[in-house]
Amino acid sequence: MAAALVKNARFVISRNRKDLAMARAKKMSSALIDRLTLTDARIRSMADSLLKISKLKDPVGDIIDTIRRPNGLLIKKVRVPIGVILIIYESRPNVTSDCIGLCLKSSNAVILRGGSESLNSNIAIFDVLRKALVKCNIPADSISMIKDKDRGLVDRLLKQEGLIDLVIPRGGESLIREVTRNSRIPVIKHYKGVCHTYVDESADLKMAEEICYNAKVQRPGVCNAMECMLVNRKIAGSFLPKMIRRLKNSGVEIRGSKEVKDLVDCVKLATEDDWYREYLDLKLSVKVVRDVDEAIRHIMKYGSYHSDAIVTRNKARADKFLREVDSACVYVNASTRFTDGGEFGKGAEMGISTDKIHARGPMGLEELTSYKYVVYGSGQVRK
Repeated sequence: MAAALVKNARFVISRNRKDLAMARAKKMSSALIDRLTLTDARIRSMADSLLKISKLKDPVGDIIDTIRRPNGLLIKKVRVPIGVILIIYESRPNVTSDCIGLCLKSSNAVILRGGSESLNSNIAIFDVLRKALVKCNIPADSISMIKDKDRGLVDRLLKQEGLIDLVIPRGGESLIREVTRNSRIPVIKHYKGVCHTYVDESADLKMAEEICYNAKVQRPGVCNAMECMLVNRKIAGSFLPKMIRRLKNSGVEIRGSKEVKDLVDCVKLATEDDWYREYLDLKLSVKVVRDVDEAIRHIMKYGSYHSDAIVTRNKARADKFLREVDSACVYVNASTRFTDGGEFGKGAEMGISTDKIHARGPMGLEELTSYKYVVYGSGQVRK
């Protein structure tokens, strides 16, 4: 499948151009167009993800726990596939190959329903991978794609409990809430990625500048990009003017609290809604806070339990942040952009779950399994 993607890169890119032309005609944002764009490098990255997945250990059949009871029963807790997984997603065509690879490796069947804005790209990738799959004597219907744009088909799929075992929506908050509201099937989700970076008074300011710049600018249209930067009052005067100047030089629009605007006049005054916002664009909320406690309170009020970071040289404050920020991924002295299945050594990801039950954070192979108990006896009966 990886080889087929590289071999057919020209074909896939030609179909992707159709989607890009429609996106530009609809005046989609530059960040969303970036999410949609396929290049030779991105297709090689998709192929590399498939190769990495292929080399990972198959989790199915792993023995999670073994219990020997006094009556002689031997009980084993064993990983098994979930079954049939429905993926509903928007914009990013690489989701097609990543999800196919992860589901096949974990012995799950997958049904894909991509967004209309990336339909040509998704179909091209799917068709290339399915032809490669058949050559390997794997049943073609292990992977399926809904190629019809009819939104009513999604509602029908979401009612197929007993046939579909799990739904994973990937996209904007409105899509995920709609799927969750209408589904009769269990859903693993994240509503949005309002990710924060808190620059502590003891931070190495050069390190903090590089981390914050990377977290916002490197790829702003993804869910692990920083959407709000919190800065300790004691270092705000020495850190913010230079940091904001660098961000603005890269096209970032800054929406700041009054204290930020007092320090750097060229920023817009942030509204209450801005603190909740997932921009997915070159926009950033910035707030000056008194200490780590205020930073944590802000994150827990306005954040989305996705990915949040502290930049500090103080171990006690780092430990406090890690302990009290209840997000799927918490960082010390690193960019939130690392919240990604590939970066976590999972090969790729099905999504990043902000749920607390079954799966949390980047979902790889193990998160696509459940378990059952296998019990060995020698004639035992219960008294």
